[in-house]
Amino acid sequence: MAICDTGLLGETFRDGKKKLEVSPQFYGGTLCAIEQAMEALAHADIANLVGETTIQAAVSEGLVDCDAVIYFGKIPHVQIVRL
Repeated sequence: MAICDTGLLGETFRDGKKKLEVSPQFYGGTLCAIEQAMEALAHADIANLVGETTIQAAVSEGLVDCDAVIYFGKIPHVQIVRL
């Protein structure tokens, strides 16, 4: 599952040699309310999340540990793998 804040779709962010592309091919799909995204995320085994709103919601729901979040400039990103 891939979730991003709508304003970030199509953007590319860098932090030194690291690069994050929020490509429409990967992150684009169904536009939905953050509540719907968090409900789907609760059932996902693998996820990529980008953006302040998305990650704040995931942390608030207990789906993401804030210590796992990395930043590309001011843009937060986290990957989830549930075993």
